[in-house]
Amino acid sequence: MNPRLLELATRHGQLQARIAEQRRALAGHSAPIEGALAKGDAVLKGVDWLKHHPAAVGAAVAVAVIARPPRAWRWAKRGFLLWRGWQGLKNSLSGAR
Repeated sequence: MNPRLLELATRHGQLQARIAEQRRALAGHSAPIEGALAKGDAVLKGVDWLKHHPAAVGAAVAVAVIARPPRAWRWAKRGFLLWRGWQGLKNSLSGAR
């Protein structure tokens, strides 16, 4: 085989190995921010849902106005606690797999 082609093939293999190592290092460095980015994606997904369902927002505001603020606040706290409980259950079940 031509020595120049052999040298190029060897260099190509070395560069491929170096690139693979850099990709592994980059994945390791980006792991800590992966959770934050996932939460940001979830927020953007929620905003997108709200944009596509303005009637739901209007209905929630109407219910809050009609139901008097103290009662609406009490129901909002209950809803939040229920939602947090569901999130905790979902996370614990997905972590058990």
